[in-house]
Amino acid sequence: MEAIVLAGGLGTRLRHIVPDLPKPMAPVAGRPFLEIVLTSLANKGFKRVVLSLGYLADKVVAHFGNWFAGMELVYEIEQYPLGTGGAVRGALERCLADHVYVLNGDTFLDLEIGPLEAQWQTNGNPIIVAREVPDTLRYGRLDISKEQVCGFLEKGTDGPGLINAGCYVLPRDILNEFEIGKAFSLEIDFLAEAVKGRRFDVFVTNGHFIDIGVPEDYHRAQTELAGFVD
Repeated sequence: MEAIVLAGGLGTRLRHIVPDLPKPMAPVAGRPFLEIVLTSLANKGFKRVVLSLGYLADKVVAHFGNWFAGMELVYEIEQYPLGTGGAVRGALERCLADHVYVLNGDTFLDLEIGPLEAQWQTNGNPIIVAREVPDTLRYGRLDISKEQVCGFLEKGTDGPGLINAGCYVLPRDILNEFEIGKAFSLEIDFLAEAVKGRRFDVFVTNGHFIDIGVPEDYHRAQTELAGFVD
């Protein structure tokens, strides 16, 4: 299995905590956060990861090199910000498999890879991974009907619900209509419209989920992820 990890963001909300590091390299439970993410992928059977980098990319490359935990690491480094869509589009050019897992480098998600891979093999439809949270206010919600994603609801609705976990299983050619090097949002410029005309299945994960993008969750991750570092 092959994955793209998006690790090129500026991390402005954590800049005062880790001013000299890209956000995915912020120390969590004694290790760079990206090490925890990659170790989890290796333990789940991934063999190749494309790291999409931008801000302070050299620090990531110098730390990991070309191999980590038995996985081949390939780097796609953007020279200017391309948004999530542009980053994925470029990284897909480096991929070899017919389908690719896409994950965020500032989010830990303990995915149930066996059932998720089986769902892909059975249906062959692109998959958006969802997670139930007690309060969707910060994230926005997914509109789901008959086990497929029909739309994305804006942030601002509180209470429990399903959110986009920022993880996808996509066919390698799904973004071929977009020009390489063009900046766009995967969620706003592609997925929001694509789900209206094509089936996107949903997979609801129960795995541990934490996004270190804001200081309070970054501090919470120090203890919550202590058991996932080995």
